Amino acid sequence: MNRKEENIPQSAAECLKLHWGYDSFRPRQEEIIESVLAGRDTLAILPTGGGKSICFQVPALMREGICIVVSPLIALMKDQVLNLRARRIKALAVYSGMTRGDIDITLDNAAYGDYKFLYVSPERLRTRLFQARLQKMKVSLLVVDEAHCISQWGYDFRPDYLEIASIRKILPEDVPCVAMTATATPDVARDIMERLSFQEPNLIRAGFERPNLSYIFRRAEDKMGQLLRICQGTPGSGIVYVGKRKTAEDLAAFLRSQETGAEAYHAGMTAAARNLIQERWKSGETRIIVSTNAFGMGIDKADVRFVCHYDMPDSPEAYFQEAGRAGRDGRKAYAVLLWNPSDIRRLKQITKVTFPPLEYIRDIYQKVFQFYEIPYEGGAGESRKFDLEEFAKRFQLHPATAFYAVKYIEQSGYWTLSDEVDIPSKLNIAVARDTLYQVQVEDPDMDSLLKVVMRMYPGIFSGYLSISEERIARIGHFAVDVVKERLARLAKRQLVKYIPRFTATLITFAGERLTEDNLRLPQSEYEERLSRRERRVQAMTDLVEDDSQCRVERLLRYFGQEETAPCGSCDVCRAKKF
Repeated sequence: MNRKEENIPQSAAECLKLHWGYDSFRPRQEEIIESVLAGRDTLAILPTGGGKSICFQVPALMREGICIVVSPLIALMKDQVLNLRARRIKALAVYSGMTRGDIDITLDNAAYGDYKFLYVSPERLRTRLFQARLQKMKVSLLVVDEAHCISQWGYDFRPDYLEIASIRKILPEDVPCVAMTATATPDVARDIMERLSFQEPNLIRAGFERPNLSYIFRRAEDKMGQLLRICQGTPGSGIVYVGKRKTAEDLAAFLRSQETGAEAYHAGMTAAARNLIQERWKSGETRIIVSTNAFGMGIDKADVRFVCHYDMPDSPEAYFQEAGRAGRDGRKAYAVLLWNPSDIRRLKQITKVTFPPLEYIRDIYQKVFQFYEIPYEGGAGESRKFDLEEFAKRFQLHPATAFYAVKYIEQSGYWTLSDEVDIPSKLNIAVARDTLYQVQVEDPDMDSLLKVVMRMYPGIFSGYLSISEERIARIGHFAVDVVKERLARLAKRQLVKYIPRFTATLITFAGERLTEDNLRLPQSEYEERLSRRERRVQAMTDLVEDDSQCRVERLLRYFGQEETAPCGSCDVCRAKKF
């Protein structure tokens, strides 16, 4: 934003008031903003709900140029862009599932328009198209959201994040990098700064204390009965986290049978169904969401009164992030974890499933390429729809074990498994123009539709093109359902080839298919990853089993905060009062 323009805020406080209407910053926000405005690379560790976005959005609005934000979650990017636009701040996003044409237009707008924010998914960073456009942009800041994903020591490592360091080499040296995360141990924090090539270490960490949030760890054999009491005894909105999709469905049905409004939410549902459930919960129409860990990241709902973990998470990082979604409005809230010895046994069994033998993982690598009939030295850069159930069925594999093998290979950098993305509709006119003309003469309704389609998509006879039924409807003054119905009728008559829009998980191959001898999956690296997983599981086990020390003190020390005091409100502190 050019400072010669009128009404440009001259201070961070003025910017906050102008765009967000707040009179003051939350703890450490102003310190982070001042560090960024001074041009320093900055790692900010703020707990969930601590206002991370404002820490980079305010300085970006006060600097000339566009802010590049790398974020791993499509839903989170879309939500952030909509929030900024609602404040009349120009923002864009590029992510998997967009057509090349749409990406091209978006990047042109970022390079030549007066936009202030461009959100990109990490896999976009390596593309030539993005890197070429990036060099034409006047970049004010490079922001890395969920920065723990860049660290192999972190609990959610993503190889695509390693591309960010190479992006820094393209940008001018005076463009600061801002890394944001809610969960990072001291080792992970050091690794983040090193991998992002910080000019000097610069960590600003907010205290993780949440005085309004009571942590209750309850040993329970009858978890369903305990859950019902929690849901019925705690007014307001809630989230119940479970480990499996079926558990989510079963518990939601159980709560409804007890006249407690609840809905299940998990990645096995369509994007449209998940969005509808999420909106009903955000509006208060649904009181409780019972979900796998697919739910919650980037959800902007401050008045969650309780988060209950029905199944024990596999790390303090995952637990702390999910529990922190309660009470973001500062009012009293509860984080309840129900556990028993079978949970600990389950976590140790899951570790075995999560780390199948290396020989099995190597075999899965080859089977994935066989699944798509991709030969050796083929497949580099290609994206394919990945259906785990179909893959497992084809090769008679256990789906969970196969999935973790696929994820292990992803963490080794050989491919990327996307979040669920929307694949736009595709259309190709499959007959000659003379045949099509006869259809147009016979059917005026089809004639009006085809004229619009051919005008909008000139290359539609040559091969498949991505189309938007909504745009066709708008330009041709049709109802969207009418467009879809007519295209389906044309496809049934084999006049066009029409693939309606669908939602899928995509697998994108980073390089060509390797032979068994050339695939690098070292035993030492495998053992180190397994060891880190086991240490996190043990830390979580110690957290629930040891009731001699305040839960909050123990959590804070895990994250490197040594100066702590008993919280006074967790189950351990409460027991000591009586």
